[in-house]
Amino acid sequence: MNPVLAFVVVMAVWTVSDLVAKKTKSILSSLFVASLIFLVGFLTNVFPDDLLSASSLLALAGVVVGFIIVHLGTMISLDDFKKQWRTLLIGVAAVVGIGVSLLVAGLIFGGGHQPGAYDAVASQPLDYVIAGVGAVSGGTISVLIIQEAALGVGLTSVAIFPVLIVALQGLIGFPLSSVILRREAARIKAELRAAKLVEVTANVAGAPAAGAIPADPTAASDEAAPVEPDVGRLPAALRTTPGTLMVVGLTVLVAIGANNLTDGVLNTFVVALILGITLRTTRVFKASVLAGIDSLGLMMLAILILVFGPLATVQLSDLASLAGPLALAFVFGIAGIVGFTMVVGKLLGYSVPMSIAIGLTSLFGFPGTMILSQEAARGAGETPEEVAAIEGQILPKMIVAGFSTVTITSVIVTSVIAGHIGG
Repeated sequence: MNPVLAFVVVMAVWTVSDLVAKKTKSILSSLFVASLIFLVGFLTNVFPDDLLSASSLLALAGVVVGFIIVHLGTMISLDDFKKQWRTLLIGVAAVVGIGVSLLVAGLIFGGGHQPGAYDAVASQPLDYVIAGVGAVSGGTISVLIIQEAALGVGLTSVAIFPVLIVALQGLIGFPLSSVILRREAARIKAELRAAKLVEVTANVAGAPAAGAIPADPTAASDEAAPVEPDVGRLPAALRTTPGTLMVVGLTVLVAIGANNLTDGVLNTFVVALILGITLRTTRVFKASVLAGIDSLGLMMLAILILVFGPLATVQLSDLASLAGPLALAFVFGIAGIVGFTMVVGKLLGYSVPMSIAIGLTSLFGFPGTMILSQEAARGAGETPEEVAAIEGQILPKMIVAGFSTVTITSVIVTSVIAGHIGG
């Protein structure tokens, strides 16, 4: 496909999706609408299979995703990160819930382990359970681990199964999370307004009596020092667009080096997030390090395309043959997420909507965690200050949640259980 035409089509889809999200106040999230358009487009062959790759956005996304994660790290203060240990535990509970629920589904509907089932190299129910746990709770890395194990014993259908889950789970995860995050945003807004009302009431109660001589209004302003903008400690030459991209790129290279030296034990993206937080805390980078540079918008659009990439691989025949296992994987997987995160979240003092939203990040991860948080804040907040305050409470939890489920826990769990495929 012509690269310019492909780029224009992708931008058109995203323009429509963004418009629908704004018109519906994020009831229909932009990610959900875009996923639906791409899925229908690929299934009907209106969109060619090489649409996303031809647009060059997939290639760009592969380069800049680390940059955006460093940027996210600079959006979270060290104090915020320390507070997220409960989020991490809820994320782990979600992955455990998925595993337990899918195992129950396999035992009920599949009959469990069936001796002799491999005489004709046929898969058995527990193979789909293992594949489902890896795919529902994780992303690309988990799917690759499952595929390698399944193809190693000749189970092609089991190798296809997680690809379909990953391709479709955004269609379920995006709208569910959007609705739940909107409830959480509304709850936070109510708390903010109640706190503001108490503050105003206290101020009125403490107002000077009639006739009292007011304090000199210039006294405080004379003493108050002007607030200096946070520009970090980088010299001015490195705060330009190319300078910023260079130093952030060097940070990503350090994260890649750590990943390579440890054979993936220290995941590139986890290291990038930690480096972003550290460099902001030490004021080497300003808060939101990429904010204000010319290329941030295009970089964000590029990494969003990573979400839609798997949709180009979906075939109607695959959907038909694996419809039953797919339905069971999603129904039981989501039930496990909701049940386990509600209990653990309640014990840790989180609201029910926030706990469930943290668990649902396993269905999409980054960048959905960021986009849905921002959309929920914009949908609930009525002033820029309100939007910022709501986003400040939701976004750090969702970012950490996405890494705790998709990037960390799912990869560990999948690595352990994948070896049992074909066993």
